[in-house]
Amino acid sequence: MMNEMVKEIDVVIIGAGPVGLFAVHQCGMLGLRTAVIDSLPEIGGQCTALYPEKPIYDIPGYPTIAAGALIHQLEAQAAPFQPHYYLGQSANFVQKNERGWQIKTSSDRMLQTRSIIIAAGGGAFGPHRPPLENLTDYEGTSVFYMVRRREDFRDKKIVIAGGGDSAVDWALSLCALAESITLVHRREVFRAAPESLRQLEMMVEIGKISLCVPYQLAALDGAAGQLEAVHVADLEGHERRIPADVLMPFFGLSADLGPIKSWGLELDGPHIRVDPATCATNLPGLYAIGDAVTYPHKLKLILTGFAEAAQAAHAIRSYLNPDTAFHFEYSTTKGLPV
Repeated sequence: MMNEMVKEIDVVIIGAGPVGLFAVHQCGMLGLRTAVIDSLPEIGGQCTALYPEKPIYDIPGYPTIAAGALIHQLEAQAAPFQPHYYLGQSANFVQKNERGWQIKTSSDRMLQTRSIIIAAGGGAFGPHRPPLENLTDYEGTSVFYMVRRREDFRDKKIVIAGGGDSAVDWALSLCALAESITLVHRREVFRAAPESLRQLEMMVEIGKISLCVPYQLAALDGAAGQLEAVHVADLEGHERRIPADVLMPFFGLSADLGPIKSWGLELDGPHIRVDPATCATNLPGLYAIGDAVTYPHKLKLILTGFAEAAQAAHAIRSYLNPDTAFHFEYSTTKGLPV
């Protein structure tokens, strides 16, 4: 069991990604004490584990910021509220009791809290792998599903496969240092932000990026884990051989909420249903925010998760203090709680 500190936890936040970290700040601004549980050994979620150097373009106040730098800033923003971090362990079991909720982690730690915010993103995640023969022989050497250090790919011949934001953003980010970038997509239309597509068109025009559309990955050439070329084919069977040192397939992530699915929450497929006004789930005292949740017209953006963190924090304060009338104050006027 935990020591007396357990009695002081107002909110346990499950998930230490960007939305979970901002929830620490928002709860702290309202005088709510927090603890954070995450299955990864360090904070940051996918931003740290998958793409710390990936540029993010839709954070207010930052024309562009690397994912890892964003986590650093959010950690600093949360630090004055002294959250307790329980990393490298997952929240396996929850039970309602007279004091709120009891949580048991995968490390057999017991936490007692008055409320819970699930900010677990999509849950445990892994890449969608293309169906290529001998793919695993190249993984970690020539095939990568994330970029931890851009400098590792300097002067490389890179093939990037995919048509979404990750594929386009990394093609733009790496074209300044790679020997060549070829972007392969099975359609001629990409599903990326308009500004990213404008930059992509410009890089293609000046020869910094080559497009290979509409083609799909077909086979890999190489030996001892080192690629020599990537074969692609269109729907009519026409094939091309692209010399390559590196292949980066960006086909999204598969995610699983894991034990959270057994907690009695109302689910819509892999997502948790919440009230969009408060981010409350169907279980009193349990809230959910970020990519884990769904409601009509939900936008899966980090900034949407930030707004949900604020909504949940305010809703929890009222839930924990039902007989107290609160008046909204701007952070510019009230400053940090003391």
